[in-house]
Amino acid sequence: MTTVSNDRFDLVKGWLSKLAFLIALVAAVYHLQLVLSGIPEAYKFRTTHLLLLLPLGFLLKPVSTPERPYLIVWDFLLVVASLVATSYIAFVEYDTLIMRLPGIDELTSTDMFMGTLLVLLVLEGARRVVGMGMVVICIAAILYTLYGYHIPGTFNYSGSSYHDLLDKLVFTTDGIFSIPLAAAATFIFLFVLFGKFLERSGAGELFIELSFALAGRSRGGPAKMAVLSSAFMGSISGSATANVVSTGAYTIPLMKKSGYSPAMSGAVEAAASTGGQLLPPVMGAAAFLLADFVGIPYTSLIVIAAIPALLFFFGIYVAVHFESVAQDMKGLNEDQIPKWSSILSRAYLLLPLVVVIAVLFMGYTPYLSACIALVSVIVCCGLHPSTRMGPKAIVMALVDGTKDAVMITVTCAAAGIIIGVAAETGLGVKFTSIVLSTASDNVFLLLFFMMLASLVLGMGLPTSAAYILIVAIAAPTLIEAGVTPIAAHLFILYFGVFSAITPPVAISSYAAAGLAEASPMTTSLHAFRLSIPAFVVPYLFVYHNELLLIGAPMDIAVQIISGAVAMVFLASGLAGCFHKRFGIAHRIFMLIASFGLMYASDFILTAAIIAVTAAVLYFTVGDQPVLGMKKNENHAS
Repeated sequence: MTTVSNDRFDLVKGWLSKLAFLIALVAAVYHLQLVLSGIPEAYKFRTTHLLLLLPLGFLLKPVSTPERPYLIVWDFLLVVASLVATSYIAFVEYDTLIMRLPGIDELTSTDMFMGTLLVLLVLEGARRVVGMGMVVICIAAILYTLYGYHIPGTFNYSGSSYHDLLDKLVFTTDGIFSIPLAAAATFIFLFVLFGKFLERSGAGELFIELSFALAGRSRGGPAKMAVLSSAFMGSISGSATANVVSTGAYTIPLMKKSGYSPAMSGAVEAAASTGGQLLPPVMGAAAFLLADFVGIPYTSLIVIAAIPALLFFFGIYVAVHFESVAQDMKGLNEDQIPKWSSILSRAYLLLPLVVVIAVLFMGYTPYLSACIALVSVIVCCGLHPSTRMGPKAIVMALVDGTKDAVMITVTCAAAGIIIGVAAETGLGVKFTSIVLSTASDNVFLLLFFMMLASLVLGMGLPTSAAYILIVAIAAPTLIEAGVTPIAAHLFILYFGVFSAITPPVAISSYAAAGLAEASPMTTSLHAFRLSIPAFVVPYLFVYHNELLLIGAPMDIAVQIISGAVAMVFLASGLAGCFHKRFGIAHRIFMLIASFGLMYASDFILTAAIIAVTAAVLYFTVGDQPVLGMKKNENHAS
């Protein structure tokens, strides 16, 4: 085995870092110039995109360390191998491969070697940037395709030859180069760049200060600020963990200082940051995939997704409010609140968000819209010397944005293996028939199964990976059971997102726990409890499509009001307080009222439930003794 001294290791490491910088910059420039030159044919574009980003996965996530310097040779070999395998497909044999008939024309021995090499490289890249979970699923899918004839019963599969499987996975657009990688190569990549430019412009800090000014003075102000700042930041970053780290650095210390326990401080940040992937205008990468799968424009998706996303954050907000009431929390001091004059003087930094929404609704493609929005960030930053971006800052934003896109690209490539297997074996049809027979046409039971599947498969995976893993199999099942297609896909997406805060593997909660210096498991349990009101949102829009803006305006308005008030009643019942604490009888009553509102489908029943609940609260929790508690009891927790 070749060994490398530590001095040589540092030298080679430096050269590989420069190589990563160069590849990332080339990738960014390549994608941007396509706005002028035009996007190539699908297979060509997807292979070229993977050619540029797969090597970065090995450079950014090396296995070599100062303790094991010799492994830097292995990292370098994988970089070279990935460049060779993808170049073979994208350039060397592209004309031949594009003209062959899949399933009819035989692959050459070189094709077989390069195809096998690419599959292995994608799996190793996924292991490094995502983890073993997805790799195990991919390998299981491949083994099922080859040896499924050994499985008895419904899941028996006659088996495919290795030649046919490799043909499907590598040399068509049904496997590695299928829809997920197509979305990653087009608008996802550019929107990641846009988010990175917006973050570097100072818009993120402005959002945090804006949330301080809006909620800082109220009871539990720091926790409410965490919810608002995470919503604002999430609307431009689309990443739960990045959201936790960026906003949590400000909000978590303030929450701890105001009296929240470290675990609760981290939980509030984790719960709120998770929803950033669901909030328009710039949702997470999985939302772009969803638009492609459902076959709707991204502009339609951000309109449809707006109300559920706002209900999600409203549910977290009221849960935090009642938690603050239960613990008798106070707001920030006046000297801790940013001045509105300072905030308004930098409001121009938010103009790119207006630009991206405007150009999307003007009919431009998401690809071109992201480019225009990216340029608008540079222009807006130039309006003031303190925010102006020079050439070096622009280059660094391009490079860092490309590096952020590596995980999404490698994840989508690996997910393509699962999609290819599902198409080859008919696994989705078999899964659908089994689940439908088990659920016996009970839609609620079916939704519950899909929720569990999304939460389990999402553990430890990025949201886009979790969504892709479950949607190819689960979405047709829900649609066949009568669920609206967009509602079915959004339902799966939501619970894929929620897996980031659901124990035992809760990535966002663990990141927040690290910042809060708290127990990861305790933090994730608190985050789960705070998120319970938000967990009902997917069920609400499945049963009440009005929340997806499907239906008459009056019906939509009634369901929005009903859903929002249900969030309040549910959070109140779970926390055991309204404007002050109350007993178990009131808790049960509030929970029943909340579920009643979730069930209600007309104005009269909704109004009646709200009126009765308001009356009960007024006459029994107003100035009167609370059931199970003495009138003069100290209600502070």
